[in-house]
Parts: sequence; C-alpha cells; structure tokens
Amino acid sequence: MIWYTALVLAVAAERIAELVVALRNARWSLARGGTEAGRGHYPAMVALHAALLVACLAETWLAGRPFHALLGWTMVAVVAAAQVLRWWCVRTLGRRWNTRVIVVPGLPPVTGGPYRRLRHPNYAAVAAEGAALPLVHGAWVTAVLFTVSNAALMAVRIPCEDGALAGADARA
Repeated sequence: MIWYTALVLAVAAERIAELVVALRNARWSLARGGTEAGRGHYPAMVALHAALLVACLAETWLAGRPFHALLGWTMVAVVAAAQVLRWWCVRTLGRRWNTRVIVVPGLPPVTGGPYRRLRHPNYAAVAAEGAALPLVHGAWVTAVLFTVSNAALMAVRIPCEDGALAGADARA
C-alpha cells in the first residue's frame, strides 16, 4: 500500500501544480477584463477533489482494500491517460485554462486539441481519474461516491460554463 499512497500523493502534487497554473491564469484573465461565473459551486468542487484523495487513502488503509493486479494496473493506465488528457487541455487552452470559470471577452472559442472532439474534455479526464484512482487499490466505495457526487457537480458546472461562454460569444 506504500506505492499506492505514493501514487495518491503524486496526484495531490499534480493538483497543486494545477492550482499554481490556475492562479497565474486567473490573474492574466482578470487583468484583461475576464469575468468569473460559478463562484457558488467552486468551493464544493475543491472540497470534492480534496475528499477524493483523502478517501482513497482512508478506504484503502482502514478497510484493508486489496490490490487486484488486473483491475489495479488497468486503473493505473486510466489515471495516466486522464493526466495526459488533462494537461493536453491545459496546453490547448493556454492562459485561458483555469479551475474557475473565467471568460475573457473578445477571445474566440478554442476548437483545437481535444476540443475538436469533446466539448468538455477536462471534465472527462476528471471523471475518469475520479473513478480509476480509488479502484487502483480496490477503494470501490470512494469510486462510487466520487462518481455520483462529481456527476451532480457537473450538472451545475457544465451549464454554468456553457452559459458564461455563450454570453461571451454574444458580446463578441
């Protein structure tokens, strides 16, 4: 279980790196007249993502969840693929990528990279990772609870983001 703890801590470090990028990008966006939407649901999103990491370790250690090689290694591959997709999104959006919904007026929509195929590829990466990371070491309760909670959160977040982007398109 030590290696699984290291994996979860590595994902936590990646989240911190995301926040550093997001803060830098938020400053850039706001300095260019960007407006933020969805402030009300943002704390719930942060709490859910932090709880995922804590719950992965808690369930694995406290409930003694075993590592099943076929499932575990498959889920490690899904977690890795989710990271690649997430950072592809970050790279494609550049300074516009953020953990918050901040829209800079006058910028055209991004339609390259993973956005050619998916409307919200970053959220697909989050959903995949949120289900897979707990299942790497058999934390199925965490996987189910995160998946259901994340789906409820995305039912709020995606319309918020789409509305903010549509409003920016109307103003452009």
